[in-house]
Amino acid sequence: MKNRFLLLCSFLAVTSLAYSQSTMNLYTGTVPGSKPAQNLEYVENQQVHHKVSEPQLIIYTPAAGKANGTAVIICPGGGYEGLWMVHEGSSVAEKLNSIGITAFVLKYRMPDDRTMLDKRFGPLQDAQRAIQLVRENAVKFKVDPAKIGVIGFSAGGHLASSLGTHFDTAIIANPSHSSLRPDFMILVYPVISMQDSVTHMGSRNALLGKHPSQKMKDYFSSDMQVSKYTPPTLLLQATDDGLVPVQNSLLFYQALLKHHVSAAMHLFDKGGHGFPEEPANSHWFDYAADWLRFKGWIK
Repeated sequence: MKNRFLLLCSFLAVTSLAYSQSTMNLYTGTVPGSKPAQNLEYVENQQVHHKVSEPQLIIYTPAAGKANGTAVIICPGGGYEGLWMVHEGSSVAEKLNSIGITAFVLKYRMPDDRTMLDKRFGPLQDAQRAIQLVRENAVKFKVDPAKIGVIGFSAGGHLASSLGTHFDTAIIANPSHSSLRPDFMILVYPVISMQDSVTHMGSRNALLGKHPSQKMKDYFSSDMQVSKYTPPTLLLQATDDGLVPVQNSLLFYQALLKHHVSAAMHLFDKGGHGFPEEPANSHWFDYAADWLRFKGWIK
């Protein structure tokens, strides 16, 4: 019995060292661009958070002695109507921790006219605030302020790519003039374009409304906003994605090449949307980790 007890204690100690988790509010005081409204957030199947109006960062720290100074902000997907906080959030954070990366899951606001003055810009405000917070508190988080990347899935990929193409215009208070540019991006089955022929219409409707102007469709089409300053990017998607057309990744990749931005892309022949844990696509994270090593973001 004593040996079993010691074995259990050892197991629990190892488990507790795997990573540590804490949560912080994204803003102190009033959330910018918000309206006074009741918090109606709810969680579906212990997985998807709906009607998020109070943004937060959930911080996952690698085991003691394993952190390498690189940080990644995670933008879960959900069509701008919900956030898949486990499959595209905490589980990804734990994978990043396993290779020494400090992970920050961004629980960003869902676009909603009832809670926002202009719902089109709420998620991007939260993404800019997240990278600002991490960079300005790099010493506290024990990360290198020059090694802060972003990974986004589906609509979260759209948010991540928007952060990587609109970093030069702050839509939050930035008195210290901190850089809002991610140092690198990993976009996984991302929504990129807001144009009629290729977009994921559910994401576009949720973010821009059902009748957006051409100006707004162009502004939020990340492939049309690429410049030579866009961060190095890895794109991962399956060609049989039945929800977000693979052309989204192709358009962004071509735009990166046009502007001579370092770009890599891996397209699986099968896998659909969401990369379920099947033999062909369960290794998507291995591609990401190899790319991070190749580019020198981790050793």
